This record gives sequence, C-alpha cells and structure tokens, in this order.
Amino acid sequence: MIAMTTMPPVAEIGRGPWPSAAWFGPGGEATLAGIPLVRLAQRFGTPAYLLDETDVRLRCRAYRAALPKAEIAYAAKAFLCRAMADWVRSEGLSLDVCSGGELAVALSVGFPAERIIFHGNAKTPRELQAAVTGGVGRIVVDNIGEINRLAALVPFGRRQKVLVRVVPDIAAGAHAAVRTGREDQQFGLSIATGAAGEAVARVLAQPSLELAGLHCHLGSQITDAAPYEAAARVMVEQMARIRETHGVMLAELDLGGGHGIAYLQSERGLDLVDYAGRLTAAVEERCAGLGLRAPRLVVEPGRAISGPAGLTLYRVISVKKALNHTYVAVDGGMSDNPRHALYGSRYEVRVVGRSHQGGMRTMTVVGHHCETGDTIADDVPLPADVHPGDVIAVAATGAYHHSMASTYNLTGRPPVVAVGPDGARLLVRREEAGDLMGRDVGF
Repeated sequence: MIAMTTMPPVAEIGRGPWPSAAWFGPGGEATLAGIPLVRLAQRFGTPAYLLDETDVRLRCRAYRAALPKAEIAYAAKAFLCRAMADWVRSEGLSLDVCSGGELAVALSVGFPAERIIFHGNAKTPRELQAAVTGGVGRIVVDNIGEINRLAALVPFGRRQKVLVRVVPDIAAGAHAAVRTGREDQQFGLSIATGAAGEAVARVLAQPSLELAGLHCHLGSQITDAAPYEAAARVMVEQMARIRETHGVMLAELDLGGGHGIAYLQSERGLDLVDYAGRLTAAVEERCAGLGLRAPRLVVEPGRAISGPAGLTLYRVISVKKALNHTYVAVDGGMSDNPRHALYGSRYEVRVVGRSHQGGMRTMTVVGHHCETGDTIADDVPLPADVHPGDVIAVAATGAYHHSMASTYNLTGRPPVVAVGPDGARLLVRREEAGDLMGRDVGF
C-alpha cells in the first residue's frame, strides 16, 4: 500500500488521457512514476497493461471529496483484480459487482460484504445464492421474477436489502450499445409499463426482503451532468409515488455511473465537481418540492477511476504501406482491446523511448489477429521513421480492456503491472500457452 505521505494533492489528477504520473520528454523520453516505459516493456514484455496506483487512489479520494455525504461504489466491471479490490477497500469506497466471479475476487481480499452491491439483469440462481451467503449489502432487483427466487434464499430471521432498478427513460451515453437508461432495452424495470411499481409492491410484500431504495443507470462514457440531473428528478418523483402508494420513505437513491473520461488529448471527461454540485442540488430541490427527506446518494464510477490510470505498451512488429494507408502492426490487438471493434473508439498513441526524424505521418495501428476489424487506432499521427521493435504506448486503457480481453486466436491475455513511487510490481501475470491448454481436458 502506498503511504499517505507520498500522495500528491487531489487537485493534481490529470484531466487528459494519460496517467497523472506519466511524463513525456522532448527527445522521445517517456516515464511512468519515474520509470522509463521502455524499461517496463523490457522487464514485463509486451503487450502489457500498466496501472498507475497513485492515480487510482487519487481518483477515489476525488470522488469522496466531491460527494462527502454520498456512498461511492467502484464499478468492478471496469477493471478488477485482487489488488484493485484492496485499493478500493482501503480508500473507503464500496464496490459494485455484477457477477459471481467479481464477488469471489472481492471477498477473497476481505472486502466488507456490507459495502458490496450486486448487479445483473439475469443473475443465475448460483450467483443469487453466493450473494446472500456472502452477506452482500444490497442486491439490485432487475426483473420481477428474481424477487421470489431471492426471497426464498434468505435464511429465516434475516432480511436482505435490495434496490429496485428503474428505467428513467433518459438517453445518454457515447454509443448506442452502452445506453441503458431508455425504454425497450434489457436493463431495469419500466415505469411506463408499470413493471417498476409492481416490483416495488412485490418486494415490500416479502418479509425476508427490505426495500432500501431505487437504482438507475443511464449508460457509459457520459461527459455532461445534465442527464444525471434529469434522472435524479425522475427518480425522486418515483420515491414520492412510493411514499404516497405504500407509505414508505426510501433511504437510498443509487444513480449509477457511466462517468466519461478523455481518450484523446483534445477531449475532456465529466467534470466531477460540476457533476457533484448539480446532482446534489437536483436531488435536494426536487425532494424539497415534494416534501421528501433527501435520500442518501450512491454513485458508481468505474471507468472514471481506473480508465485514465492505465496505459498499454505494445511492440511494433511490422510497418506496411498500402495504396492509401500505412499500417503499423503490433503484438497485441482486439484480444486485449476490443473497444475499437465494438464501438469505433479512438485513442491517443505515442511511440516512446527514442528521438525521431522526418516529422509525423498519419498511420493506422493494427493488431496481429486474423480480422480486418483488428484495429487499435485509426489515422493517428506517428513518427515517419517508426519501425519494427519500437515501443508504442496507448492511453486510457485502465477500464474495459483487461476486463473485456479474450483469448481470440488462442492469444494469452497480457499482464497487469502496478506502477507507483515504490516501483513496479506484477498484479496479474501473463496468460501463457500452458494456461490455455490447462483448460483443454478432452485430449
């Protein structure tokens, strides 16, 4: 664990796509927490995910400072390993998990179960049992059918706290595939159809369940606070309706996450201070107008905490000039970063570790997989003299990269390396051929 005295002020967190401790010199020098990136590539190999531990911790603290009365639950789906769970725990955050595997990782490091929120639109019976047995603080009800299943699993004499996930019917998110706050998609319970109201009534009728509050989630990579303000007002109105219908005052309002970050130097993510102020004001004003006591807010940042803290190192394998494009092929690709293939995502890319001659040229960085869509970065400026053996760094890969990685073409997943004031250490080792064959038991 990094000592508190070594941590710079929260205000020093970088707002661009690179980790706070990343530095790039005029002659191609590049370091993370003072360690040359080329040296890290030599030590740990490529591809490799690097994670700035100081940056992660500072972002946890920034959320707690901006929303001191709220519960901050890190969204584990963005990136989770045992070290990350331990960092989040030690920084006083809660944890939002959405699978039995994420729950198992959290519990393995002693994460307080009462600070865990379990999500999922199609939780399996085994996952529900694990959540109840593990004593998680809240389970988010995402379909009416799981209410009775969950209630039957709760031991006699206990009550399981739940949140009902409501669809506020608000469009937000950088891509259609990550917009989850509108009607007619698989997440949450509709206000318009009456499903949300029915779920609330069913939970209240179960002696083994306690309705702690409501939940919603709008989508991902949202960079404007306005949708959150709108969602807050809708959700407070639903809480008022529940009070009028059932005489119950709900104590919690979970407004989810999806907070956007910068992937390019020209971009800016969600302004945390602005978001916190506008969200808090929206909830308090609407509650006052409806005569409600303001609930405790819960927010679930994931990408906004781990995303900018990470970068990925690759080594150039080949440079190929086609008719209209120059392709720089590296030793990774869509198996360690599927976001371009899925969403057309763009990235900031640098060749690091040496000086360059001949100026910059527009090139496309591609992977080594047998797919035309295996692209990491389209039309990015790279040195004209880029050549095999060069090390390339890609920014803002701390979220939804390792967590979405695959073994396509039986390519092992890269390691995760923590970098901080005390040096670099391996968190997750590289997946080797033996690991892949270890699961192949049919020979």
